[in-house]
Amino acid sequence: MTTSEPTELNQQLTDGFGHRSEWSQAWRRFRANRIAVGGLVVILLLATMAIFAPLLSPYDPIDEIFRGMRGGSPTLAHPFGYDHLGRDLLSRVIFGSRIALLVGLLATGIAVVLGVVIGAVAGYLGSWEDTLISRVIDTLMAFPIIALLVVLAAVLGPSLVTTVVVIGVTGWARFARVVRADIMSLKATDFVTAARAVGVRDWRIIWRHLLPNVLGPIIVLATLGIGGIIILESALSFLGLGIRPPNPSWGGTLADGRAFILRFPHIAFFPGLMIVITVLAFNFLGDGLRDALDPRERD
Repeated sequence: MTTSEPTELNQQLTDGFGHRSEWSQAWRRFRANRIAVGGLVVILLLATMAIFAPLLSPYDPIDEIFRGMRGGSPTLAHPFGYDHLGRDLLSRVIFGSRIALLVGLLATGIAVVLGVVIGAVAGYLGSWEDTLISRVIDTLMAFPIIALLVVLAAVLGPSLVTTVVVIGVTGWARFARVVRADIMSLKATDFVTAARAVGVRDWRIIWRHLLPNVLGPIIVLATLGIGGIIILESALSFLGLGIRPPNPSWGGTLADGRAFILRFPHIAFFPGLMIVITVLAFNFLGDGLRDALDPRERD
């Protein structure tokens, strides 16, 4: 073994331990934030409820209708009461968590992938590509997103797939803006210059050297964005352009209770409460991740 080999091995070990130490410190900072940990616990409980909805739901949320119980008040057998058709509201809220989390996660995933790719290309290449992409980003950021969603959903027709795709495709601009700014600041660093000097291809520099350095902000932004996407899905379903009835969704159940808000307020109260709790949980988690991954944000 040559004298340079132990040095390289020690450097690799040091880098590995240093990388793990950074994540360990971030985890310790996150655990110290009780509100963020509480948000994570709530999200895990919601995910468990969504996954095991058929087992946790006491009644069928679509086909099981209790005659004479339209808008019935909560009871021990039906803790959330009945909806406007006499269906068990608790069962519909439980199954509605599936739609909320599914749309939130899938639409966020689409937006993150598009935003990261487009933002990285714009920030690294610069020139006319950056100018064109920047104008598109500015246009999307300035356009009322809910108006755009309503138009696209009305044209394409309401469905789960349409809701996920439309929200995901229209929500990538903010991710692209963050990635573009970070890539532009990183591409002038010494390690990128050295990679270019030895002939590393541009796509490899972006994938192996630049994107890992912007992973933290993207995770934080994505976590904070899930809550907003859940609100958008609920708004579309409330307007009749999201998940089609009789499939249970929180926004759709809110729309069902709108006409009975004075007589049967519980129909709208419980799904609205679940939306608030879910969005707050993701916001608390996102704030905690931001503080953990970048402690300077707390100063």
